[in-house]
Amino acid sequence: MKIHTFKGGVCPDEKKELSNRCPITPAFPSSKTVTIPVTMGGAPNVPLVKAGDLVAKGQKIADGDKFMNCPVHASIAGKVKKIQNCVVTGNQEVPCIIIESDGSDRTEYMPPLDPFTCEVKDALTRIREAGIVGMGGASFPAHVKLNPPEDKEIDYVLVNAAECEPYLTCDERTMQEMPEKVIDGLAIILRLVGARGIIALEDNKAYIKPVLEEQIEKHGYGDDMSVCLVQTKYPQGSEKFIVSAVLGVEIPSGKLPADAGCIISNVGTVCAISDAFRFGMPLIERALTISGGAVVKPCNIRVPVGTLVSDLMPDTFSIIEDKAVKIISGGPMMGFAMASTAFPVAKGTSGVTFLTKRETYLVDEDPCIGCGNCVSVCAMHLSPVLILRELKAGNYAKARRFGLMDCVECGCCAFICPANVRIVQRIRLGKGVVRQQMADAKIRAELEKKNAGGEK
Repeated sequence: MKIHTFKGGVCPDEKKELSNRCPITPAFPSSKTVTIPVTMGGAPNVPLVKAGDLVAKGQKIADGDKFMNCPVHASIAGKVKKIQNCVVTGNQEVPCIIIESDGSDRTEYMPPLDPFTCEVKDALTRIREAGIVGMGGASFPAHVKLNPPEDKEIDYVLVNAAECEPYLTCDERTMQEMPEKVIDGLAIILRLVGARGIIALEDNKAYIKPVLEEQIEKHGYGDDMSVCLVQTKYPQGSEKFIVSAVLGVEIPSGKLPADAGCIISNVGTVCAISDAFRFGMPLIERALTISGGAVVKPCNIRVPVGTLVSDLMPDTFSIIEDKAVKIISGGPMMGFAMASTAFPVAKGTSGVTFLTKRETYLVDEDPCIGCGNCVSVCAMHLSPVLILRELKAGNYAKARRFGLMDCVECGCCAFICPANVRIVQRIRLGKGVVRQQMADAKIRAELEKKNAGGEK
């Protein structure tokens, strides 16, 4: 059996065994309150409710009128307590709608819609109105991704089932427990874009392959979709590398998967698409993994979007307080370190990891020794050491020529660095400076154009 892969990458300790045998169980915040960010992917939304309003589960509470807007819905029934800025993943403060449960289960779902007989435009509208975004972390609006420009011919839809981040296993459990929903969601996408489907599964989860193939054959999709095993290696789940591994095609610099003739969707996303059509249910809950050496009993849970992680302790899970030295929203490679557990589960939150001192690197940086290890593992074929040298010297234009903006921030370079250089953090800061420079240049150009027009 052929195992596909890409050049570069690293093989960190997987730590999947901590939670991959734990079924997904429902959980509810102990405070009976959710804190829902007004925007979770796409263009900034505006609230459609105000403090004191009663809302039903599934009711739209925030939206906008731009193509890139993706609505947000109430994940519980209750009263809007207030709308205020709260800390979310990434340690940013953003507007959030705080809803207190009234103990009822009032719902305001959409009516079911047959995805195989309705018009394509109606199907895309359903996906938008359900507020579905990429659930692997990027949170890109699904209705935009599944409606590529007319000049982009889509040949393949890849379901990203790699789940290459250490510790995280919620996608693995989803495929085990709901394989029929995964296949149904993929079939709906294939009908919309007219392509062939491939489920890309890392070979450490090869036992799930026959489970998925059984569902494919059962529903008569054998000619339309298949399961492909890819090597267990990080960052196999990144869109550029999964395309390279499965299709042998490279996405050009600055381009999207559609430019390579494919669309990529996460396991959770295809399941949410199935729910939106079969039950009219918006994206108001998600599965995630709670794991790490500091967690007493790692688990996979399903919670309402907006649940504060702190509201799941200690009823749903508990940690060993004196051993938890780092809290990460997501996995340890690409996740965000958080100051506390007082942040909400968003649509793109795939897990929360509590690391012990032995599981993380709380050490000072040493000077770069120019060993080149970062070059050998970079799956983007960049030279992180050269990018860092230019950033340190303030030569941002030169850093861009070395590929600064092409870096996907996967963390392989930092993982392998013997000097413990904070490579990813420095690259993120460098990107921020470059983006600000680009924005300033755009404003100057617009002012010059306006002034020139005034003179005439």
